[in-house]
Amino acid sequence: MGFRVVVLGDSAGYGYKDLIKADLEKDDRIDEVIDLGLHEGESALYPNLATAGAEMIARGEADRGIFICGTGMGVAMSANKVKGIRASTAHDSFSVERLVLSNNAQVLCLGQRVIGAELARRLAKEFFNYEFDPSSHSKANVDAICAYDGSLEE
Repeated sequence: MGFRVVVLGDSAGYGYKDLIKADLEKDDRIDEVIDLGLHEGESALYPNLATAGAEMIARGEADRGIFICGTGMGVAMSANKVKGIRASTAHDSFSVERLVLSNNAQVLCLGQRVIGAELARRLAKEFFNYEFDPSSHSKANVDAICAYDGSLEE
């Protein structure tokens, strides 16, 4: 079974959102792409977009998300307000790898004003190369994060 992915971009990120969405729709690892982002001429507050996407993931309606704003930081902070969600900005391959392998994060956040389009597309693709190993030494750290926000499932 493939990933169900929420993609979104605010007024500073919808361009990359559209590029990444097109890539994901061609990716055999992806079963469904859910577009919650803006399109040209639309406006909305990025915290509302990011929390809506994160809530879909928290409810089990999607597996992962790629959220894009100007820097990636605003959507990351917003998504992390949702119980059980682990989101972070990552603008290099090693960070994307560690986002999943060390932190079991469900949301990759990117900044359209920070990195080039081809790098953003590559990082989005790489995000689906990794699966968290619950038997790894990183599980204790992820459990500590989840215990803090009350989302730890025993």
